[in-house]
Amino acid sequence: MIVRNQADIDALREGGKRLARHVRKLAEMVTPGVTGQELEEEAQKMVRAEGDELAFFGHTERKRDKPYPSGLCLSVNDVIVHSPASDNGAIIHDGDVVCLDFGIKHKGLYTDHAATVIAGNKRDPEDERLVRGTYEALAAGIAQAHVGATTGDIGYAVQKVAEKYNFGYPKNLSGHGVGLKVHEEPHVPNFGERGMGAKLQEGEVIAIEPMMALGSGELFIDKDGHSYRTKDGSRTAHAEHTVLITKEGPEILTKE
Repeated sequence: MIVRNQADIDALREGGKRLARHVRKLAEMVTPGVTGQELEEEAQKMVRAEGDELAFFGHTERKRDKPYPSGLCLSVNDVIVHSPASDNGAIIHDGDVVCLDFGIKHKGLYTDHAATVIAGNKRDPEDERLVRGTYEALAAGIAQAHVGATTGDIGYAVQKVAEKYNFGYPKNLSGHGVGLKVHEEPHVPNFGERGMGAKLQEGEVIAIEPMMALGSGELFIDKDGHSYRTKDGSRTAHAEHTVLITKEGPEILTKE
């Protein structure tokens, strides 16, 4: 979306702050033995206690789609995105790489945020490298999100970090516009060429979300119809912020 007035900006800032707090609290719950259902219940409880709405619960991209069954996406190890916490039967184990992808609707406007953490003991330095590199890619992408830049500039920056770490990354998943809807134009890919793609405007709101894998990054959709898994079984990480494009530069909305 393009923000229409100060009320939009205020609503997005407050919604983003609330969402960041929710994701932090959920991340603190990610310990060995916790279940996806427990995380889902806590996510719903926190959002509804403040009078907001779950962005993903019941969401459909197309009329023919089945409504998404969960408020929280909980993607573990070789699952990179979109696994429904309420339905995936997940039980977190020591050393699991866990992504929490969550969104809320506050005063009619959506924000979207994802964080990846390692549960319990960090057993494998490669997992730590994966998570660290994914956040580095997110920061690199956000740094390019300024007026007059392009989505290709963001994708190029993210891709360069992936190549630095020798990470695989999916070509069929991307960031996106957000605000009036969960997913809007423009697509914000995690690879690209400088100067290509949509030009960013002042007041535009986008979600930047690098998704990385220790393997090739090639994916398939699991039998649940939602979860994207790596074909080679490699572990994955995902990090996301909702960002407002301003004259002064990118403003991260999803932070406390």
